[in-house]
Amino acid sequence: MSTAPDLKFAFGNFNYICSTVSLTLCPLVGGPDGIEPVCYSRNVRIADTLIFQPSTLIIHIIALIMTAIMIYHIRSKYTAVGRKEIIMFFYLYMLVTIMDLLLVSGIIPTASQLYPYFTGVHIGLISATFWCLLLNGFVGFQFAEDGTPLSLWSIRISSLVVCAAVAFLSIATFRNMSPFDPLHPVALWVVFFIFNGASLLIYVILQIVLVVNTLDDRWPLGDIVFGIAFFATGQVILYVFSLDICNFAKHYIDGLFFGTIATLLSVMMVYKYWDSITKEDLEFSVGSKQNVWEVKELMADDELAQGRMYQQGPGGGGGGGFGYGSQPGYGQPNYYEERY
Repeated sequence: MSTAPDLKFAFGNFNYICSTVSLTLCPLVGGPDGIEPVCYSRNVRIADTLIFQPSTLIIHIIALIMTAIMIYHIRSKYTAVGRKEIIMFFYLYMLVTIMDLLLVSGIIPTASQLYPYFTGVHIGLISATFWCLLLNGFVGFQFAEDGTPLSLWSIRISSLVVCAAVAFLSIATFRNMSPFDPLHPVALWVVFFIFNGASLLIYVILQIVLVVNTLDDRWPLGDIVFGIAFFATGQVILYVFSLDICNFAKHYIDGLFFGTIATLLSVMMVYKYWDSITKEDLEFSVGSKQNVWEVKELMADDELAQGRMYQQGPGGGGGGGFGYGSQPGYGQPNYYEERY
């Protein structure tokens, strides 16, 4: 049975973490051959292709489906505040999931010369996702009106800069470009844990302030609490209990499986929170057309009962100036038909 590694957690060092759970960067730091976890999920062979972490791969596919559904619902809320801003976060999360799927499953093998570059982009996308979420935390305060070029392009450009900078830092560390060293990846460790964690913490604080000071409803605070609980639980399982889970499940699953599930649930709570604090203007929504059609049908019944009140006038002409004689193109019923 695998036991916990005889290592201690240290600032700026991935040795203990990578000995516990197989992160995508672990084969590239800590030594010439990277760091291999003590216990990890067993692989399967499909069509002469070796697939690692098959259970986690299934969760990644489910995450992509769920993210696509959330993006669809966000896009359908045409007048919701911050719709275009928050959708960038979900697009970035989808890209992170795709990269994680390719790297963790071994579709891009660690022996490939492209693996360090894909891993660098993957880490850059993770940081860009946290940064995008942080900026979305300011949208509700209306420092810049949502949906405007200033609001949208500030998030897009800054997220791209963060992604490029972190990707360069990661690749430089993996390739041992001075002054970055894969044996002591302190800068990468700071970005991976402190920068990303601080971005998430600031976003949570901003949303609590927004709900308390702006909204009359306090129920969105529950969405925030559940989201943080899911994320924190996933991180604890990933970095603390991964070996215990792997040994107990006899290598069928490990902490990465439950960590991926918890991350998906926390992202879903971000959507649930945003949906709970945004109200769509029904006057301009597609769903309001149903009510218009109902009004039209009721008016048609009234007209039949009253003898075509808009076109009936003395001598068959349009009386009262509503029907404009016998011309059918200007009556009220035709107005609804032309408009809807």
